Amino acid sequence: MNVLKWIKDNPIIAIVRLDDLSLSLELAKALCDGGVNTIEFTLTNPEATKAIVKVRHALGDSVCVGAGSVITPQQVTEVVNAGAQFVVSPVIKRDVIETCHSHNIPTIPGAYTPSEIQSAWEMGVAAVKVFPARNLGASYIKDVLAPLPHLRLIPTGGINVHNIASFKKAGVYAVGVGGALCDKRVIVHRDWQKISQSAEALVKAFS
Repeated sequence: MNVLKWIKDNPIIAIVRLDDLSLSLELAKALCDGGVNTIEFTLTNPEATKAIVKVRHALGDSVCVGAGSVITPQQVTEVVNAGAQFVVSPVIKRDVIETCHSHNIPTIPGAYTPSEIQSAWEMGVAAVKVFPARNLGASYIKDVLAPLPHLRLIPTGGINVHNIASFKKAGVYAVGVGGALCDKRVIVHRDWQKISQSAEALVKAFS
């Protein structure tokens, strides 16, 4: 799989940051049913690697699964062994990026300012996660891309059905969406139809 092309074609990345990942497969299926089939499991939960294994095994090439909150080279190796297809980090760490390169896995570090974003890009990353994007808004993305149009930017934080279209218009490569897709209360009640509906609404708003 060409992961960069996949993300470009399936640009809504569902960020799964949950305390309980026992329903990870059911959640992944519901997201895919709604048209969101790029999923990131964050290592803030130590069970994330098991969730990656489970979802990759069950859903195969119908989904692209990555690992988030990766901050050490050891974690890179662990998620690669689990079957992760891309690596996301909230920060820029050269040793993490270089380890990703050694494993030939796309890496998406987090950065905030134009200087940080460009510095990450020059390390040969696949894209840059603009984080946290909650208070920046789509206009910030547009402003960064004006003098730096070569960048692939993936804003994350605070993106929902009401503002996702403005981010697309600003020129993002993709977006990372957490709570607007993976509402803990909805998941606890196993309301998979609502998860799928939320995914469908985001896909429609972004298209």
